[in-house]
Amino acid sequence: MAAHGIAIASPSSTPKTEPVAEGRTTLSKILLACGIASSLLYVAMNVFVPTTWPGYNSASQVVSELSAVDAPSRPLWVVLGMVWALLVTAFGWGVWASARGNRPLRILGGVLIACGLFNIVPWPPMHQREVLAAGGGSLTDTLHIVWSMVAVVFMVLAIGFGAAALGKRFRFYSIATMVMLIGFGVLTGIDAPRIDANLPTPWIGVWERINIGVYDLWVVVLSIALLRRNARAAGAR
Repeated sequence: MAAHGIAIASPSSTPKTEPVAEGRTTLSKILLACGIASSLLYVAMNVFVPTTWPGYNSASQVVSELSAVDAPSRPLWVVLGMVWALLVTAFGWGVWASARGNRPLRILGGVLIACGLFNIVPWPPMHQREVLAAGGGSLTDTLHIVWSMVAVVFMVLAIGFGAAALGKRFRFYSIATMVMLIGFGVLTGIDAPRIDANLPTPWIGVWERINIGVYDLWVVVLSIALLRRNARAAGAR
């Protein structure tokens, strides 16, 4: 409608996009919050799943032993692990969608999506220590090591691209995270050969869980940073 040369928009012509924008914002928040949920779930898995295996010691045994062949904790770990992988995939999608021209952040989203999809299918399981010491290891034990190495590569790539994607403070935090991963990874690796020989490893579970916890915390901090970043961008718009 026009009057005296002034165009007057119809009241219903502009607000139509608002519900769509609000829906996208809500979906983005949910997807990014999946990063926090994935870390909390993994911590919960390491607290409650060991209770299904009488005699399991979280301080002296590694996480992989919870899903070992014939381990009583394996069925629950596999199911919860698939849920965790789905949360990681959703988080990666949220990171990808939040990139908005930030190439390292978009690559980070792709790395997280690939990591989640890689972990949806249960890993080839290792055998329990007694079986390994008796020479009962098989191809699945070798593949389990390969899968573990791939998982480490995903973690390193994620931290690297995360450090490049966000500000200086997060970059320094990511570097500190990487240093801790290397340090406790070395401690874990020193004791790892003793597992195959069924020798005592009194602290290997501690070193490995600190390593995992450091990365899980990094994911939580990343998720919160992106949620705040998106909120500021929405406020500016």
